Amino acid sequence: MGNFALDTDVLIVGAGPVGLFLANDCARRGLRWRLVETRPNQSEHSKALAIFPRTLEIFDMAGLVRPFVEAANRVTTVTVVAHGRRLAHMRFAPEESPYRFVAMVPQDVTERLLVSELRRRGGDVEYNTTFRSAEEHEDGVTVTLDRQGVPITLQAAVVVGCDGAHSTVRHLLDIGFEGAAYEASFMLADIQTNDSVPANELLLCPSEFGPVAIFPMNAIRRRVVATIDEPEGDVPSLELVRKILAQRAPSGIEAQALHWSSYFRIHHRHAQRLRVGRLFIAGDAGHIHSPFGGQGMNTGLHDAWNLVWKLDLFLRGRGNQRLLDSYTSERIPVIQNVIATTHYLTQVMGTPSKIAQTLRDAVIPMVSRLAPFQHAFVERLSELGIAYSDSPIVEGPGKRFFDDSLRGGKGIVSRFLLMVDEANAFEAKQLSESYRDLVEVRSFRRSGMTLVRPDGYIAYEMRGRVGSEDLASMRDVLDRQTETKRMTTAGN
Repeated sequence: MGNFALDTDVLIVGAGPVGLFLANDCARRGLRWRLVETRPNQSEHSKALAIFPRTLEIFDMAGLVRPFVEAANRVTTVTVVAHGRRLAHMRFAPEESPYRFVAMVPQDVTERLLVSELRRRGGDVEYNTTFRSAEEHEDGVTVTLDRQGVPITLQAAVVVGCDGAHSTVRHLLDIGFEGAAYEASFMLADIQTNDSVPANELLLCPSEFGPVAIFPMNAIRRRVVATIDEPEGDVPSLELVRKILAQRAPSGIEAQALHWSSYFRIHHRHAQRLRVGRLFIAGDAGHIHSPFGGQGMNTGLHDAWNLVWKLDLFLRGRGNQRLLDSYTSERIPVIQNVIATTHYLTQVMGTPSKIAQTLRDAVIPMVSRLAPFQHAFVERLSELGIAYSDSPIVEGPGKRFFDDSLRGGKGIVSRFLLMVDEANAFEAKQLSESYRDLVEVRSFRRSGMTLVRPDGYIAYEMRGRVGSEDLASMRDVLDRQTETKRMTTAGN
């Protein structure tokens, strides 16, 4: 990249789950990276909990999934209960994924597993190190850090802010944060309970007092998330948790002990854009929303997965500016959808209107029995239904692609995969030879050709015998986002 001497390819600001995952995948791809964190160590609190099937697939493609599956409590049913009456009981087992459950893994465990893997790969977090400022140049970014009062200057090819809702990187870039705050406060509590509710069941409890969600961490430990009018004391007490459960939850659930609790205020907001030049934001730095639905951390991890392969190709001279622009254009619609869904869920579950409550309690039992509703519910909650149909670098619906050949950390890395049947093998070879080191041909049982991006989403698909127009269309998709000139800023 010109005469700009780089200290690192990717500087990552913030060592929460999103920053840690991004660092791990930079390491897997052979990119040089640094990860800085203001805190002296990782969080000791559970915070985010649910890891959904598509995120587990992403962890699988990144070679990280095994310890998460081993650590998880598996949720396979979602039950809705209001006023002691069961309104819905839906099975959560998406057949199109090998991960047919929600993995309940406390955030402190998630962070510990990601740090452990990062160290196994030869890297670590730079704690007690605060991002202060950045100045972009044509070939990189000059970054100023502070390590316990000592200023540090380094040169990075790109900077990614994974530094939370109050993101310094986002503020530096003067990116608008659209949305509003919820009027109510939220309460989070991890409690020891009896075993009256199965360990595989997630409970959603609508109530005129405010909604409550109960996530099973194991057979006798639960995460309780609820809205409250006013905090009582510095942190929620065991007595407050018991009162909320008595008001809103099914009978029989006993709060026997309190492990950890916290109050928090939450907004439903998202950044207007996720990129300014060579600086990017991801995770809570780009979006925050209601905790009902458990989508926050998963959405941030998907941000990192969408971004990292684009940085990889760009830093190796194979990706262009349009590819980098697609990070915002692909992720913002997904983020908006998550915010709308969780906001609607929060409002419906906590409406004070008697008419709305009656209507809700009558409609849910009817629609929840319908197969199309159940499928749509699981698709949305599992995040398997995320697609990039409106992307400028995709033709068609842009759906996920996942099979055994993509798994294990080496199945898909820095190249597009051209999945092809025997009848179209010659045409596929011709196409791949035009994009050396960028397109890999693999045999596939389905008729036609499927061009799979390095993040496991379909960029272009055609069925049957491939013609010259089909090949031209596929070349156009590749040309929109790639460069033929090779550059060597990335390590290895």
